[in-house]
Amino acid sequence: MSENAELSAEVNPCDANSAVTRGFDVARVRADFPILAQQVNGNPLVYLDNAATTQKPNAVIDAISNYYRFDNSNVHRGAHALSDRATEKFEGARDTLARFINSPRREQIIWTRGTTEAINLVAFSWGRVNLKSGDTILVSSLEHHSNIVPWQMVAAEVGAKVVPIPISTQGEIDMVALANMLDESVKIVSVGHVSNALGTVNPVADIVRLAHGVGAKVLVDGAQAIAHFEVDVQSLDCDFYVFSGHKVFGPTGIGVLWGRESLLNEMPPWQGGGEMIETVSFSGTTYNVLPYKFEAGTPDIAGAIGLAAAVDFLTGLDRVALAAHEADLLSYAYASAKNCAGLTRVGEAANIAGVFSFLLNGAHPSDVGTLLDHQGVAVRTGHHCAQPLMANLGISGTVRASFSIYNTREDVDRLFAALEKVKQFL
Repeated sequence: MSENAELSAEVNPCDANSAVTRGFDVARVRADFPILAQQVNGNPLVYLDNAATTQKPNAVIDAISNYYRFDNSNVHRGAHALSDRATEKFEGARDTLARFINSPRREQIIWTRGTTEAINLVAFSWGRVNLKSGDTILVSSLEHHSNIVPWQMVAAEVGAKVVPIPISTQGEIDMVALANMLDESVKIVSVGHVSNALGTVNPVADIVRLAHGVGAKVLVDGAQAIAHFEVDVQSLDCDFYVFSGHKVFGPTGIGVLWGRESLLNEMPPWQGGGEMIETVSFSGTTYNVLPYKFEAGTPDIAGAIGLAAAVDFLTGLDRVALAAHEADLLSYAYASAKNCAGLTRVGEAANIAGVFSFLLNGAHPSDVGTLLDHQGVAVRTGHHCAQPLMANLGISGTVRASFSIYNTREDVDRLFAALEKVKQFL
């Protein structure tokens, strides 16, 4: 499946064992994440900051450690065993990621430092060639700054304009407004699959269909989606899909740009250096084939290997059961919130993945976050790199609790017990 619109509705929020009956053992999963066993400020850690970064299982930690311990070498063209082993694992990681998102070809997997770099690559490589004065770039009002600022930068260079797609008071893209905004001036629509600030799951396949109807391309920021449900780029029919390794139990500093092959072939290199060339001379340089045309310099070899290990770990689990477990946690959190006086939910879309955003008694979110940390509960506070969204909602920021596969109902109980203590200081 490419989206989980129906999945949340399948989970009975009153059934505490709904995920267990579907074959999910959260205790076994938690045991694979050593960081969760620690105490913070004298309390067992409750980690609810997964939208910022996920924790790493032993399989990922071991894969990175073993690369540096046994195989460390630069990839490609090495005439020795270490380089051969490193290259095999590095390129094998590309194969793993291609299967993970159902890419037609492995060459469509471009390694980047993360979602931000991947969007910048598309904006400045595809955008500089294909955008001109008078063209329109549509982004939703839900977007992370990394899916706004690069488009503003390239628009300023070429004379195009960036126009926000309106959202509803529930935090959903206004699809009627989007349909009315689409005309021949729109060259690209860039939207998140899941909002990092509110958890809204956007109807990406519908957005792609509408945009393609006027000849526009579509980039999907999948940073927040990739760990929560299966992504199939062929089913979505998007033109670009981007995500970060550290959001899906992998290391920081590694990410993926997937692109339609015809578009990637037409795009010029974004950075110059080693690996991305075929021949170099002072009379002229020719460039390498995909994917290497976009991978200048020594890559994050250990990062790619670690990300592949994370994907193998995740795909080795029952993803339907995992999604049901996460949906149950959100339902349980929403039910608990109704009994928490002074708490106001922010974002009530019909389909939400992983995020519970809220305000408490008019208190500044950072104060709430600090007091929760004193009790061992880790959340994220502030505008979540989504200042236009916060301005749209008329607030400066929120407290964001975000869930992953290793969280439990006990974690939710600890969050709300801690919030009751926080109220005493407000």
